[in-house]
Amino acid sequence: MAATEVGRPPHEVAVDGIDVAAFTVPTDAPESDGTAQWDATTIVVVEAHAGGHTGLGYTYGNSATGTVIESVLRDVVAGRDAMAVGAAWEAMGRACRNLGRPGVASMAIAAVDTALWDLKARLLDLPLATVLDAVRTAVPVYGSGGFTSYDDGRLAEQLGGWAEEGIPRVKMKVGRDPGRDVERMRVARDAVGPDVQLFVDANGALSRKEALAFAARAAERGVTWLEEPVSSDDLEGLRLVRDRAPAGMDVAAGEYGYMLPYFQGMLAAGAVDCLQADVTRCEGITGFLNHHPQGLPTVHPSFHLHRTVTGRFSASQMRQSSPAPSFRSTSSRVTTISPGVARRTRSPRPGSRSRSYGWVGCPSSSIT
Repeated sequence: MAATEVGRPPHEVAVDGIDVAAFTVPTDAPESDGTAQWDATTIVVVEAHAGGHTGLGYTYGNSATGTVIESVLRDVVAGRDAMAVGAAWEAMGRACRNLGRPGVASMAIAAVDTALWDLKARLLDLPLATVLDAVRTAVPVYGSGGFTSYDDGRLAEQLGGWAEEGIPRVKMKVGRDPGRDVERMRVARDAVGPDVQLFVDANGALSRKEALAFAARAAERGVTWLEEPVSSDDLEGLRLVRDRAPAGMDVAAGEYGYMLPYFQGMLAAGAVDCLQADVTRCEGITGFLNHHPQGLPTVHPSFHLHRTVTGRFSASQMRQSSPAPSFRSTSSRVTTISPGVARRTRSPRPGSRSRSYGWVGCPSSSIT
């Protein structure tokens, strides 16, 4: 039987090109968690253009991520079919073979891939959730912040403010001073009330024995989610905590995963109740879909949308990170960067401050 050549589909739209810019966004005060301290975050923003539409994607990391996009991935994507995101993802992966994948190259792929998915949804004039074939009509969310650098007043204001706004789950950082964290969890519980779920994230700050003791104390405050109680590289330790944690407490980790073998190892070890694949690290929405553990009902991936910022940043607060002279500069302020719903908005009133500043995450699909 003779082979039949398949012609180019009539709906194909070529990617005109992509733009990339890196910004450093200072925090309003120094912040810390169980293992790190910072006073700014660098966000690498990608815009993909085709058919008169623009898709927006991002990752957060060093501006070197933008250099990979600028010097390698831009030419890989330009001219490709904007509707064939998976093919572009495969091509970007091949182009990064010798660049240090996983790592910075994976974050670069993630930013471009997310922009391409957003672009495809806009070309189809459909919500991205529809393009991805949504299973659910809604996604549970939690407000995430409660940094260890906050005093009790600010901790209560932030978490309590989210609860007042109707967010039924809040997460706080722990682990820098575990003894002090017992009182901090009391403050948080008093601020949010008995009906809001309280999550905690140690960012790998505790030893195995410390984590077991901490889980017991956290359960007394009604904590139902313990994220990275030990290092996410300590799979045996995570499994130990998961097996011995109080009933009703989920153990979560995985946000530092870049490629499929990382997640396969975590699942094979039975290390977590919630696998937190982060689209800004795990090579974008395509990578996230590829990492979904089909057939493993006890593990629920988390669409971990870090830096979906609901706070307010003025144009003067967003300065281009350096040195990246080839990056396109923009004076616009990006306030909400989330696949399918990204937008640019005006700067706020001078001196205004939102108590909602923080991260918004989507927890395990098992949480209702």
